[in-house]
Amino acid sequence: MTRVTHWINALTMVVMLMSGLQIFNAHPSLYWGQAGFSPADAWLTVGTDARDPERGMLRIGQTAIHTTGVLGVFREQGVVMAKAMPGWLTIPSRRDLASGRRWHFFFAWVLVINGAIYLSTAIVGGHLRRDLWPARAEVSLKHLAADLLNHLRLRFPRGEAARHYNILQKLSYLAVILVLGPLIVLTGLTMSPGFNAVAPFLLDAFGGRQSARSLHFLAANLLLLFFIVHIAALLAVGVWNELRSMITGRFVLTRKV
Repeated sequence: MTRVTHWINALTMVVMLMSGLQIFNAHPSLYWGQAGFSPADAWLTVGTDARDPERGMLRIGQTAIHTTGVLGVFREQGVVMAKAMPGWLTIPSRRDLASGRRWHFFFAWVLVINGAIYLSTAIVGGHLRRDLWPARAEVSLKHLAADLLNHLRLRFPRGEAARHYNILQKLSYLAVILVLGPLIVLTGLTMSPGFNAVAPFLLDAFGGRQSARSLHFLAANLLLLFFIVHIAALLAVGVWNELRSMITGRFVLTRKV
C-alpha cells in the first residue's frame, strides 16, 4: 500500500504543480496580509520590464532580475510571448485558467484522499514509527553534520545500512508528510471563499487570503525542491536498484566498503 500511494502521490504532485503554474500565470504576483492587487504591494512578481516589454523580469522585494527566455518572456516560433511561465510547464499548455483550476482542484482531492490513506496506513502499520521517526542519537548536531557531509561527498550507505533511511531522509520525509502536505491543503482551502464560510478561522490563522496564497506558493516550491533532490539522489545511488525497490520492494544490497 505504501508503494501504491507513493506513486499516486508522485503523479498527483506533477499534475498539481503544472496546473498550479497555469493558475499562477493568470496573476503572477504574490502579496502578504490584506494587500490588494497593486503591483507596488507585491513581494514577488514575474512579468516584463516596464521599460522593455520584450524583456522578462523577476522581482523579489526591491530586487529585479532579468529572466528573458526563462521567466516572463519567451520566443515561440519567432513570436514574443509575454507570460510568467512557459506553456510546456503548465496544464493545459495554452492560456486557460478555467481548465487549469479544474485540473488543480480535482487532483487536490486525489492528493488529500491518497495522503490520508498513506498517513493512516503508515501509522497503523508502524511505518511512521519504525522507519521514519528518528532516534534520539540521530538528531544530535554531530550525527546530522556527519550525514550531511557524506551526502555532499556523494558517500551513500552500503550493505545493511542501505536498507534504512538516514537522518536527512527521515527529517525531509517527515517535513513533507507532517508540515508541507498539511500546509498546502490548508492554505489551498483558505483561498476558497466557499470554505471561508465554513472555517473563517483559517483566514485569521494565515493572515488573510493573500498570505495564504503566498504560503501555498512557497510550500509548493519546497515540495518541488524535495522532488528534485529525491530524483538527484536516485540517480546518484543507482537508478535501477532504487526504482525496482519502489515498484516491487526488492532491493539488492551492495557490499559495504
